[in-house]
Amino acid sequence: MVDTMALQLPFIRASRMTRTAPHLVGWPFADDEVLLDAPDARLSPALVAAARGDHGPAAGLLHATRAAAEWERRDRYVTRLAAFARSRPEWLDAWLATAPHDPDALLVGAQLAVDRAWLSPARAELLREVSPLLTASARGDQRDPVPWRLALDHARGAQAGHRYFEELWAAAVRRAPHHYGCHVAALRYLAASWHGSHQECFDFADRAAQDAPADALAQALPLRAAFGYLTDGCGPEVPRERLDAAADRAIALSPLLPAADPWPARMRNLLIFVLVCLERWPDATEQLRLNGPYATSFPWDQVSDDPLGHFLRVRDDVRAATAGRPSWHPRSERGGRVRSGDH
Repeated sequence: MVDTMALQLPFIRASRMTRTAPHLVGWPFADDEVLLDAPDARLSPALVAAARGDHGPAAGLLHATRAAAEWERRDRYVTRLAAFARSRPEWLDAWLATAPHDPDALLVGAQLAVDRAWLSPARAELLREVSPLLTASARGDQRDPVPWRLALDHARGAQAGHRYFEELWAAAVRRAPHHYGCHVAALRYLAASWHGSHQECFDFADRAAQDAPADALAQALPLRAAFGYLTDGCGPEVPRERLDAAADRAIALSPLLPAADPWPARMRNLLIFVLVCLERWPDATEQLRLNGPYATSFPWDQVSDDPLGHFLRVRDDVRAATAGRPSWHPRSERGGRVRSGDH
């Protein structure tokens, strides 16, 4: 395993309040049509049913992703379902009571437990108590890399040693060598363990992307490394050429994914963030067009307590820059340094 993972972000206009931009050619969605964290067509019915206390559609959805080895979608759905259960746990409690050994229910329960522990000041101690849940979820389906992504996140939060992390990493990549979630978990561990060692993070991300299929989300791993660098504010400077290469790789991936669709919106929102930091306005405009009406909390929640509002302001600024007017950049609106990472 790889041994490891500053630009000062300029200003963005916090005072712009106009949210009624007209429809423009090439810019088909007005501000009030933009959706934050919209579920895709498969996840939406599961969330609606869960709100009614019915876990059946969620169980069917996750079973289908496991049967078809749709690991990237499974990972995203598990994370979203666990986030929903954080405030509405009744449906998950009923599912676990009905099917206590269901690998899908166990995985959502383990994700929820890690999420809850992560928010506590006693994070490391509470995460160690969650370990039996992770073990149970990992035993559910030996092909599934998602429990191992969760175990990698858990190891980072529990401040596990490098040797243990490498064992988890080896188990993860045996199951899915190009799984994006596992690689992002590794990047975040490297960043936390060797703070400021961005060269190592880029090396890790570049190797993983080079080995992955052209249409795999792993092609966006260097972009994730670029985001970590741009929001870190420490460590030696990374050459501009490497940041541009990371963005270029993600730009090549973007048209291979569905346009104006919630599924790739998170990657495109991250790409837009990085392109704006690099002042690549035409490229940012094209990604906004491909992105359609879908804003995602990450990465904007790393720089603002109002991710949707921040996304809309950035969108306005890209439009202004493309028209030749002065433009601005994403930066923390909290008065401090931008925080890196999005557990």
